[in-house]
Amino acid sequence: MLFKALDAAGRITEEWTVYSVGGGALSEGKGDEDAFRDAPVYDLTTLREIQQWCVRNGRGYWEYVGQQEDEGIWDYLREVWQTMQAAVERGIDTEGVLPGPLNLARKASTYHIKARAYRPAIQSRGMVYSYALAVSEENASGGTIVTAPTCGASGVVPAVLYHLAKAHEFSETKILHALATAGLFGNIVKFNASISGAEVGCQGEVGVACAMASAASCQLFGGSPSQIEYAAEMGLEHHLGMTCDPVCGLVQIPCIERNAFAACRALDAQLYANFSDGNHQVSFDHVVEVMKQTGHDLPSLYKETSEGGLAKEMGE
Repeated sequence: MLFKALDAAGRITEEWTVYSVGGGALSEGKGDEDAFRDAPVYDLTTLREIQQWCVRNGRGYWEYVGQQEDEGIWDYLREVWQTMQAAVERGIDTEGVLPGPLNLARKASTYHIKARAYRPAIQSRGMVYSYALAVSEENASGGTIVTAPTCGASGVVPAVLYHLAKAHEFSETKILHALATAGLFGNIVKFNASISGAEVGCQGEVGVACAMASAASCQLFGGSPSQIEYAAEMGLEHHLGMTCDPVCGLVQIPCIERNAFAACRALDAQLYANFSDGNHQVSFDHVVEVMKQTGHDLPSLYKETSEGGLAKEMGE
């Protein structure tokens, strides 16, 4: 956004350009000296260092978060979880059309009802779709959601956690621990790369959301630190290169469907990782670095300008 200060005669006296870099953060675009750039959230800034801490101390990622934060973190995450649940429940109970010129009908309620008619395996997948659609549609209509890590990717983490809480009866305490782990992985990406579609494309939004949900769900199913890291690595790696090309500049097409598919991909990633022994060739930190470079290599047409890709083709 470009701000211009004008004098009484309408002459420009000063200009200021500020960039949105995802998750509500701002940047002046000045690199390492940028005053708006966040300082490190925790003492350790790479997943490799944090994983080594976990192994050395016999603890999990959520315990590292607990050590770095004060006791208020759990009340905060409880509020986050309650907000996520409320967004899902509002979304699956609301019908109608989303605001904007696309006249896109809400689908979450229909998907939720139809899923009940299928056998358990397919029903489970349909429910995840409905939960992700519900939150994404709430976002698209101005409802209250949680940036996880951004508004455009807000449906992935709550869809996965809501489904697991309902279908597998995980306790609130376990869900809060999973949220702490999800946030840790998201912060690693935000600090070392970006979670802004305008900066690195949708790989930094839906891709990172998938990584966060993959890590959280893998932890819930008893994954080791290396298996959790593997799940998150796959969640992000298999979104590398994803462009940000919203039709009409709205967070609707293709964003809403991407949330639904990424939620299911997160569950696949955790299952694949839990089947393994956790050993793998490509580290999460390496994928984060590759994602950052890939995002910088993407033409600006494919980074939230609505001037390329699906936005261009559907606009013609």
